[in-house]
Amino acid sequence: MHETKILVVDDEFNITDLVRAYLEAEHFRVFIARDGETALQLARQHQPDLIVLDIMLPRMDGLEVLSRLRRDSDAYVILLSAKTEEIDRVVGLSMGADDYVTKPFSPRELVARIQAALRRLHKTSSEEDVTRQLLTFGSLAIDLDSRKVWLNDQELELTMTEFDLLAVMAQNKGRVMTREQLLEHVWGYNYFGETRVVDVHMGHVRQKIGADFISTIRGVGYRFEGAQDAAAQERRA
Repeated sequence: MHETKILVVDDEFNITDLVRAYLEAEHFRVFIARDGETALQLARQHQPDLIVLDIMLPRMDGLEVLSRLRRDSDAYVILLSAKTEEIDRVVGLSMGADDYVTKPFSPRELVARIQAALRRLHKTSSEEDVTRQLLTFGSLAIDLDSRKVWLNDQELELTMTEFDLLAVMAQNKGRVMTREQLLEHVWGYNYFGETRVVDVHMGHVRQKIGADFISTIRGVGYRFEGAQDAAAQERRA
C-alpha cells in the first residue's frame, strides 16, 4: 500500500507543529523543513506526494524553492502566503504551484485542501478504464485515459491541474462553467472566497491550446467552444 508523504516547509514552529499534528492524525507521513535548502534535500530524498510551501523563508524564498523543485518534481504544491498582495500568489501559480492558502488559515481548511488534492492524485494513478475516452475538437485531441493532449498532432505538456481543468471544460462543451464550479470539479473543494487560482491556471491552458477554444464569460466564468473561434465570441460579448 502506498504511503502518502507530505513535506511541510515553513520557518514558523507553531505552524509546522500544528500542521504536522493535523496531518499525522490523518495517518500521513510528514516531513518538516524550515528553510529552502533543507526542503530541496528532503524533496530529493523522500519524493513527497504533496508539498506545503511557505513563500517567506529565510535565505532562499519559497518561489526560488518552487522553481528548483519543478526542475525534477511533479509533486502537488500548495503555497502558504502571509502577504496580502495578489501578485505573490499569481507568480507562484505561474511558476508551477497548484493551489494556495493565505495566512492566517484554518488547519482544517488546509487539511481539506490536501485531502482533495490527494484524492485527485490517487484517482489519476489508479484509474483503468476499459474504453478509451478520446475527445476531438478540430485540431485539438484530448485522451482522458492517458491524460494526453495533442494540438495539430503535436503533444502538449500540461500539468495535472491544467489537464483536469481542460478535461472538465471539454466534457461540458458549450456550457458556461463558473469559477466556483471549476474549483469544486477540479480542485475538489467548495468555494472559500478566492477564485484567482482558476483564472491563472485557465490562462496557462489557453496559452498552450490557443485562445480559440475557450471563451471568457465576463463576470461569470468560462465556456469551452470546441473548434469555434472563442476570441471572436468574446469580442461580440
